[in-house]
Amino acid sequence: MPVDIDPFHAIAISRLAHRMGVEGRSVIHMEFGQPSTGAPAPAIAAAHRILDTDGMGYWESPPLKARIAAYYAEAHGVSVDPERIILTCGASPAFVMALSCLFLPGARVALARPGYVAYRNTLKAMHIEPVELACGEAERFQITAAAIEALDPAPDGLIVASPANPTGTIIPPEELKAIAEVCNRRGIALVSDEIYHGLSYTLPADTLLQHKPDAMIVNSFSKYYSMAGWRLGWLVVPDAMIDKARARMGNLFLTPPSLAQHAGLIAFDCRDELEGHVATYRRNRALMLEALPAMGLRRIAPPDGAFYIYADVGHLTQDSLAFCETLLRDTGVATAPGVDFDPVDGHAFMRFSFAVSSDRVEDAVARMTPWFAARPLIG
Repeated sequence: MPVDIDPFHAIAISRLAHRMGVEGRSVIHMEFGQPSTGAPAPAIAAAHRILDTDGMGYWESPPLKARIAAYYAEAHGVSVDPERIILTCGASPAFVMALSCLFLPGARVALARPGYVAYRNTLKAMHIEPVELACGEAERFQITAAAIEALDPAPDGLIVASPANPTGTIIPPEELKAIAEVCNRRGIALVSDEIYHGLSYTLPADTLLQHKPDAMIVNSFSKYYSMAGWRLGWLVVPDAMIDKARARMGNLFLTPPSLAQHAGLIAFDCRDELEGHVATYRRNRALMLEALPAMGLRRIAPPDGAFYIYADVGHLTQDSLAFCETLLRDTGVATAPGVDFDPVDGHAFMRFSFAVSSDRVEDAVARMTPWFAARPLIG
């Protein structure tokens, strides 16, 4: 039987924000985790050249696969055969492919709560049982080896994300190693979502391949490379899964867009421009970390990476969806309700994305400061 999955409430917030924009309201979009910048300029120039000279078609770029493999050697000291890299139409299909290669319907897969809304809902849609582990301040809002060790019976799989959405927290290298060791010993398959790699401000972000070479690794051009709309990602699979993954990609998704693959190859080496974006995010993070406590939002998940602030607003509301909608209508600042990421405790949290320009962050802070000051306390 088909299963029901929960809506992605931030999409409804975004629809309202865009409708307000059409009506002439000034809106600041902090509801989605997408950079407000475009693809690197050399990548766009290359795309224009390809449009003029190449009819394109179904294609998987060998040079791009080789460049991604080289990245793992350069950034992490890990050797990856390019044949283990499956190019995908963004991270979402890569995630679906990883799950379908590893698990049968009825399998149990553990994940952090709070966590990215699509993890839970994609598992449910594929008739896989999500085993959500509450991760709060004591765990820095992240999965721990001890939590996986304590699960009885052991789950069939585990999803890790570092840096994570919605919190931006990073699993320290020694803890990631301990998680891999527990999973190896207990026979738990690992899927690592690494789409925010490159966006770190405190701790280093290891690839799980450094600790578990047979892990499934999901990554994408959407975040660090500022190419969300190009729909290009990749999945790193172990040798034994190459044929399975290829069969799924070919039948379910064919190939990623050819134009995006050409542009992605160029974007990989546009480091100066991309690191400029990271510098902007770093400034924005500092602005938010200074402003939010002054607004009364003092309980914040440690934003080690990505471009999010996940803040406790339980002293102001027990309905984060209605709270975010009211904030948007009153101030024009669009944010994401915590209930998307945590169906149990998320009613008391909200997420801000600071992947916009610094002047937009400053404007948002100026609009929100008096609004939060006027909110009555509850409880």
